[in-house]
Amino acid sequence: MANHKSALKRIRSNEKKRVLNRYQHKTTRNAIKALRLATDKGEASAKLSSVISMIDKLAKKNIIHDNKASNLKSKLTKHVSAL
Repeated sequence: MANHKSALKRIRSNEKKRVLNRYQHKTTRNAIKALRLATDKGEASAKLSSVISMIDKLAKKNIIHDNKASNLKSKLTKHVSAL
């Protein structure tokens, strides 16, 4: 257990950030799955811009690596254009 006030505060803030990061990451993963399951090209291309935005936000906050974000965006764009 922490002995300093600042360490106690750090534990509290880390927990809040962890919960928020997990929520955002899981939401993005669900959006990616929904995009991959979409069969209509118009619907998929409409979802693509919002999913790419979500991926960029995760990369900006270092929840996922920049290269992983680029790979995801590339694969999803290829998938949508192939429909």
